[in-house]
Amino acid sequence: MANNSNSSSKDAPSLVKFRSKEKKLITILSIDGGGVRGIIPAVILDFLEKQFQRLDGEEARIADYFDVIAGTSTGGLVAAMLTAPNTNNRPLYAAKDIVPFYLDHSPSIFPQPSWGILGQATSLARAMMGPKYDGVYLHKIINEKLKNTKLNQTLTNLVIPAFDIKILHPTIFSSFKIGYNPSLDAKLADICIGGSAAPTFLPSYYFKNSYDVSNVREFNLVDGGLVNNNPTLLAMMEVSKEMMKEDESAHAMHDDRLVVISIGSGSAKKEEKYNAKMTAKWGALSWIMENGSSPIIDSLFESGADIVDLHNSVLFQSTHSQSNYLRIQEDDLTGTAASMDVSTKENLENLVRIGQDLLNKPASRVNPETGHYEVIPNLGSNAVALTRLAERLSEERRYRNAQNVVVM
Repeated sequence: MANNSNSSSKDAPSLVKFRSKEKKLITILSIDGGGVRGIIPAVILDFLEKQFQRLDGEEARIADYFDVIAGTSTGGLVAAMLTAPNTNNRPLYAAKDIVPFYLDHSPSIFPQPSWGILGQATSLARAMMGPKYDGVYLHKIINEKLKNTKLNQTLTNLVIPAFDIKILHPTIFSSFKIGYNPSLDAKLADICIGGSAAPTFLPSYYFKNSYDVSNVREFNLVDGGLVNNNPTLLAMMEVSKEMMKEDESAHAMHDDRLVVISIGSGSAKKEEKYNAKMTAKWGALSWIMENGSSPIIDSLFESGADIVDLHNSVLFQSTHSQSNYLRIQEDDLTGTAASMDVSTKENLENLVRIGQDLLNKPASRVNPETGHYEVIPNLGSNAVALTRLAERLSEERRYRNAQNVVVM
């Protein structure tokens, strides 16, 4: 619910007004990483945006309803596409455009090896000698779509994590940081390329960002999933820091106005495709690449995402505001659907179906003991839960408009 298009890198958006009567809610959207599995949250977002359009007209867009949108890896690219401005200062892409983007471009981003012994041997040799994919097409298409748009220009606040492999430290590209750290006001294309450079799959990404006329900062980035594949908590932390600038006692995580929609890209948790007996015999190569997957990357990304969901589930229960937190995740992926990079027509279309089916599944909450999702009584399907939240966010938008609020 922000518009920073006229701000400079020195005029970072502020959440000071979050403590005022002008906002009844603090709204966050979070999108997990997952390669081609980004199709799943894209389907969910298309449904959500259609609910906003039903309530507020065809021009309604996701960015109009969220104070912060966070995305990791492929989720960061989706977030950038939904918040980057066009020439009319409206979102460059509608949510309905995201699934076609994946269907059209995934086969070129992740070209599949030819069948046969020679093709498989070539693929294995490439994986042993360097990243599985060269990233050339990915870089090209992201630059074409996002052009020279910078972080300060997004239509609402954006949070995208990456990991700087040179300094071994997370780099959080956040709209809130650029006021005091203008070196982070980079091109969205560079942020998205660096933040989606999954180790073993895509090459690390180096770029320089010039700021303050004579200053230059270097970035050496790999996938933000190494920071956290579920960026919900990062977004909440950014909001909290901004609130505490005005009032040290304020804290978004203890504020019952906080409303969070967190969308996962699916996992193969129930498939249990790895076990101790199997992995006990593995060396470095098997951990890096086994049957087309990277077990070490799978484990890192899944564990980080799960910890965030567990934390948030407990947090919202402790503030008696469970209805303010909706996590939509499919934890029963199997076979190629669980892969980050199988870009065959059959798999991509299957991921669309999985997203559609997920909308019709009962809204669920993670069980802290088992890690599995369990049905939330009396909440209905994910589609019903999203529709209810869309109505609340639409009401909030109308309330702010009535207050004549210039939001951030």
